[in-house]
Amino acid sequence: MKGFQLTFSTLQSRKHPNGEHLSHWLIGFSKKLGIQGVTVIKASQGVGRDGTLHSDTFFELADEPLEVVMNVSEELCEDLFKALSQEKLELFYTKTPIEFGTI
Repeated sequence: MKGFQLTFSTLQSRKHPNGEHLSHWLIGFSKKLGIQGVTVIKASQGVGRDGTLHSDTFFELADEPLEVVMNVSEELCEDLFKALSQEKLELFYTKTPIEFGTI
């Protein structure tokens, strides 16, 4: 199947306007749209769009970089981005064309 790998970059401390952690909210939101196989990856360090170093140091666990990764069909990708645009989250993403399946 052809589709896209979507990677959303965020921080542990970022929250959706409803108060839920953004990474948790993204998982639930994508599940409601029928997207399966969402993975959250924790990183020890990263530099954000603004050039700020983010780290998972003992005192700054809230600043821990996270990536939310999902593989989606073209149709689900379109549905997801239409729905996300209504949320106004200012969420950085990468979108890479892929082929995926199960053997």
